[in-house]
Amino acid sequence: MTLVARELTVGRGGLPILARLSFTVEPGRALILRGPNGSGKTTLLRTLSGLQAPYEGEVEPGPEAVAYGGHRDGMKGQMTVAENLSFWAGLHGVRDIEPALRAFDLQRLEDRLAQHLSAGQGRRLGLARLLVTGRSIWCLDEPTVSLDAENTGRFADMVRGHLAGGGIAVIATHIDLGLDGDTLDVRPYKATLEALE
Repeated sequence: MTLVARELTVGRGGLPILARLSFTVEPGRALILRGPNGSGKTTLLRTLSGLQAPYEGEVEPGPEAVAYGGHRDGMKGQMTVAENLSFWAGLHGVRDIEPALRAFDLQRLEDRLAQHLSAGQGRRLGLARLLVTGRSIWCLDEPTVSLDAENTGRFADMVRGHLAGGGIAVIATHIDLGLDGDTLDVRPYKATLEALE
């Protein structure tokens, strides 16, 4: 499955941020989004994920193929690590959460309530959730925030495995993860009056 964005204009609060943005990401490839804070990377990821509609243009496939990982990890504090992963797995028809636990060395934490996790542990749990979604396209916003070097390496390995299986990853990050893919600097697509005409 290929990810295609055609002539996208995206924004928030009624104001366009990026305009006339087109790209294609083939299976097995990553697209690394670059640009300063506030340049529209998060807004673009949310649009690709179907969490908000584009102002103009279109995205294929639809949100049913996309898993989004943002600053909030979508975990319930009153549930354990294992219960959180089981909940998300159940939503996506997946039974086995062990690969997700192993990917981020969460086995010894599986009975701990999510609210009692450190920031880094919580981020690891949020990223492990991607493995139980069964979605072929991952849109990730600064996924390595709060991760130490060892777990940043685990994350990069997880994404490499996803790509090797024909998946796609679109990642906003300021660090080099050594992934097979392309880089897109969003700054040239900043919405201006000229770009919107």
